[in-house]
Formats: sequence, C-alpha cells, structure tokens
Amino acid sequence: MSYYKHHIFFCLNQRDNGENACLQHGAQEGFDRCKARVKAEGLAAPGGVRVNRAGCMERCAGGPVAVVYPEAVWYTFVDADDIDEIVESHLKHGRVVERLLLPPEIGRWA
Repeated sequence: MSYYKHHIFFCLNQRDNGENACLQHGAQEGFDRCKARVKAEGLAAPGGVRVNRAGCMERCAGGPVAVVYPEAVWYTFVDADDIDEIVESHLKHGRVVERLLLPPEIGRWA
C-alpha cells in the first residue's frame, strides 16, 4: 500500500510577464477548497489523500489544472462545485469525473 491512496497536485504557477498561468484562473481557490473538503471528509491522513501545490505543469491552456496520482488523471475546473465533485467522486470513491477531464492534447499554449 502507498502512503497515500491519492495525491492531488494543483498548479499554482503565476507568470510575471502576463502569460497565461493557472493562478490567474482560480487555481488558489480550487486548491484551498480541495484542501478544506479533504480535511472535512476525514480523508487527510496516511492511507487517504494528500493535497499539494505544484509549479507549472505545462498544461496552461487548460488552466486551472490539477492531477490525481497514482492514476495520473488530469482535471480542469471552474468553481467550488467542480472541486467538490472531484473530492466526492474521485478522491473519496475512486470514480473519475469524466466531464472535468483535461483533454490529452491540451498543453501550454493549446
């Protein structure tokens, strides 16, 4: 067994030159919401879920983005409801949220 069942990383990158980056699209709010929900659900412990910050993951065109391991499932999200659905469905019950999947061809610029 792995130390954590799921590990979710949120890109919190910001670029000073004005280029597109996840932080300007609500990534911090998504991270904060996820961390609070994971804790409230009692998932934040060994054998449960770890919520982490990440730098640029080169998927900026789909931002904000988060990735769940060990499955390597990439998500994009818009609001707190999306984060709640990721926590409830994927992190709690192991079911991928298909509607929030980041298309594999989306990279830094498109």
